[in-house]
Amino acid sequence: MIELKNVLVKAKERLILDIPHLRFEKGKRYGIIGENGSGKTTLLRLLMGTVLPSQGSVEGLKLDNNVGYLPQSPYAFSFSVLRNVSMTLGQTQNRDELAMEALNKVGLRSLTEARGNTLSGGERQRLGLARVLAVPREVLLLDEPTSATDIRGMDLIEALLLAWFQKTKGLLIFTTHAPAQALRLADEVIFLEAGKVVETGAPQHLFANPRQPKTQAFLSHWSI
Repeated sequence: MIELKNVLVKAKERLILDIPHLRFEKGKRYGIIGENGSGKTTLLRLLMGTVLPSQGSVEGLKLDNNVGYLPQSPYAFSFSVLRNVSMTLGQTQNRDELAMEALNKVGLRSLTEARGNTLSGGERQRLGLARVLAVPREVLLLDEPTSATDIRGMDLIEALLLAWFQKTKGLLIFTTHAPAQALRLADEVIFLEAGKVVETGAPQHLFANPRQPKTQAFLSHWSI
């Protein structure tokens, strides 16, 4: 379980997150939705430990190899796609074989010898996911994991995430602009606006019966 208590995140005079209490439980999938600038990425980075709270605490998360983080625009090094993944495995035996297995899962097996920095945006997202999935994880933190992919790539990534969850029963936390994706992937949805949690709930219920006017306004722009 991960628990946020009285968390504030500030950048100079700007308040980015203001979360009195929020809890994430193992064995559940959480979708964080909201507009640009609502604090979604900062919340993920707070959980990852790359952003520290100005006030309050984040409890229960051990930042080790059991946590996988995928930024919205993953970096791809100029060497081969295969090495981009195998380097994640350190000195693990059969690391190239394990890297190839991960690349096969994300549909990049045919590009193993290509240079990572020549990939398209969608291919880089799948490469980043291969790096995350190549190592056993208990927690995945994913920032807009399909934002640069086409429909086929989105379907592939979503299927992989569901398969990972079924196998591990771990903790999946992802951000998305698309409520429909949260409906497909999440057990619980968290709606952020201006750094504050406006409403939470099961996606089927929250999208059909949003209680808060801000949630209603946000969802009015989407066909779910």
